[in-house]
Amino acid sequence: MSRARRQAPFTESEANESPGFLLWQVTALWQRQVSRALRPHDLTQVQFAILASLLWLTRREDDVTQARLAAHAKLDVTMTSQVLRTLEARRLLDRRAHPSDTRAKVLRLTAAGRALALKAVPDVEAADAAFFAALGAGARDFNRRLVALIDAATTP
Repeated sequence: MSRARRQAPFTESEANESPGFLLWQVTALWQRQVSRALRPHDLTQVQFAILASLLWLTRREDDVTQARLAAHAKLDVTMTSQVLRTLEARRLLDRRAHPSDTRAKVLRLTAAGRALALKAVPDVEAADAAFFAALGAGARDFNRRLVALIDAATTP
């Protein structure tokens, strides 16, 4: 075995003990599945996350702002703004003046945006179900653990 190979930072079995590396691999594989499901809808995953989140939030809240949407989807505010501009140019959503905060804009799905989100959600849910089927009865525990990680990462 070459000297460089012996000094590798970790072996294959050690790589399988790294939660970050495993999460990276699972995420990459899952993203491929979701991208395939979104291709017929001409949406990226971030665009879908924003549309689906906005659909969900507007069913529960009246004045959803960009900051609220970004926080809900756990997206960077600047990236959210850029994607919102793209979705707005595609006439899938619009931004209006907030009724009480002059600095904020209220986000609304257009009829086309709502229709597209409602069409894409079942396809993404089917891709999720197929991908995570390997978890079987452990899916609920897996979700609970993911929520714990999200909570730990977002709680000051």
